[in-house]
Amino acid sequence: MIIAYICAGWCAFILVMNFASMWLMGRKCRARERNLPVPADAPWVSIVRPLRGVETFSEETLRATFELDYPHYEIIFCVQSPHDPIIPLAQRVIAEYPQHDARLLVGDDYVSANPKLNNCVKGWEAARYDYVILADSNALPPRDYVQTMLAAFEPDTAMTVSMPIGSRPKGFWAHVECAVLNTFQARWQYGAEAIGVGFAQGKNMMWRREVLDRAGGIRALASEIAEDAASTKVIRAAGMTVRLVDMPFEQPLGSRSAHEVYSRHVRWARLRRVTFPAHYTPEFMNGSFVAVVLGAYAALEFGGSAGVTLLAAASVMFSLHLGEIWLARICGFALDWRMPFALVMRDLMLPVMFVDALLFDDFVWHGNAMTVREVEDTAG
Repeated sequence: MIIAYICAGWCAFILVMNFASMWLMGRKCRARERNLPVPADAPWVSIVRPLRGVETFSEETLRATFELDYPHYEIIFCVQSPHDPIIPLAQRVIAEYPQHDARLLVGDDYVSANPKLNNCVKGWEAARYDYVILADSNALPPRDYVQTMLAAFEPDTAMTVSMPIGSRPKGFWAHVECAVLNTFQARWQYGAEAIGVGFAQGKNMMWRREVLDRAGGIRALASEIAEDAASTKVIRAAGMTVRLVDMPFEQPLGSRSAHEVYSRHVRWARLRRVTFPAHYTPEFMNGSFVAVVLGAYAALEFGGSAGVTLLAAASVMFSLHLGEIWLARICGFALDWRMPFALVMRDLMLPVMFVDALLFDDFVWHGNAMTVREVEDTAG
């Protein structure tokens, strides 16, 4: 019977933690018009965007960089290979906006096993201003992109960040990706920020440049296999914080396959395991799976019938998923009849990905075969 009470207590704890993270995100990220005013003392900003290959929304995401409602910024596109098919598109878009200060830099500066970081080095070193945004090529900046990131700064803030919010999903697996990104990963990030342990996330990062330059510049981020993990550690070592924007930015998804969704998120799990192992360990409780099992076992041990046990399990899962649907609604995220099924599929995947990330080290990132063993060997 003691075990039943422990299981019931853990189930209740998981529920409380999940609902708290939903409340925290819902409180900060309610949908609003994308019309934040430009601050009177608007600083000049450098936007560095590493590019690789042509994707479904490449032209739209590149063009959006030139259509921001912000008066003072430069744009630096970075490409590693002179044969990359994105180059003609980037050159054409730059030519269509001659009024903007925009450049395309081509070349590879090898500083780490992280191809994205290597691609960003030349852009960071060419950037001229005190605030530098590193933005992935598949992130879609809204018109108030810069002022939204600036608004999140406080005196002790070294970096402001936006989580990627999946939008325009096409097909079931794209909705599963939304279920992972929007109402799951993003809300846990907001929960971490609320207790003072905010993490950088590489999709959209605005640096207070002086902080990273004091640590050795962008090359200092080669200390970790993931540049956002290295950024978090640099910022904490400086006694400063990471802050999240009040309304995160889109990443248009289009179609996704099961393999694409699984491989992307198990890669992120492997990176979390080696860069923040103490934070990764509790992830076995992620989603509704563990809470459902604990709640069902407790109901059975307390003498419930099979029907009562199933009802207890269903109630746990339904309450969590209903909370996420509420969160998606008030935040303005993608939401249709497929979301409940996508949430169930996501929660079935999470424990599998947790075990996978524990057992295996290798992965492929942008066509590059990589391993997290490099990080573990260095740490050891």
